[in-house]
Amino acid sequence: MSTTLPIKNAEQLELFKSYYRSEKPNARNYTLIIFGLNSALRISDILSLTYGDIYDYRAKEWKEHLVVKEQKTRKTNRIYINREIQQTLEKYAAPSQKESSLWLFTSQRQKEHPLSRYQAYRIVKDAAVFAGLTANVSCHSLRKTFGYHAWKQGAQPALLMNIYNHSTYQITKRYLCIDQDDKDEVFAKIRL
Repeated sequence: MSTTLPIKNAEQLELFKSYYRSEKPNARNYTLIIFGLNSALRISDILSLTYGDIYDYRAKEWKEHLVVKEQKTRKTNRIYINREIQQTLEKYAAPSQKESSLWLFTSQRQKEHPLSRYQAYRIVKDAAVFAGLTANVSCHSLRKTFGYHAWKQGAQPALLMNIYNHSTYQITKRYLCIDQDDKDEVFAKIRL
């Protein structure tokens, strides 16, 4: 069984993100990718989101935090809706015109249903192929990519463990997919 990998290379990550923005424009698919990369949520939790989860209809503004009861762990997670997600959502949909109970990511064929996990996988895989990522990329790569780049930008593994709602540090360590290149980079930068 192959392990899903994060997208580590910054250039490939930019190509991956740009596929549904520039190469094959599709606002829903682009938003799905940006949401997955910036929220660290599992795809099952992303696909179950409604407009009411992310938009405050009374205040007529985006919510600052998304509160999700994770399907896998049944734990509640509070996610900050960062600027990347918010800007993408603003371009994707006008929430004032949507019902709060409507799925954020709807099926194109069956508008009353959320996007399927299989279709989400195809969306991610097509963008991955465009970016030259041919092996071990799946929807879970979005979640792992968040952690890898957060770690590279200085986030402590203990904090990532909390963000992911992992029960052990070993699980988080596996998510980060630290390899020899990452270790070599530390040795190359150190000056004592």
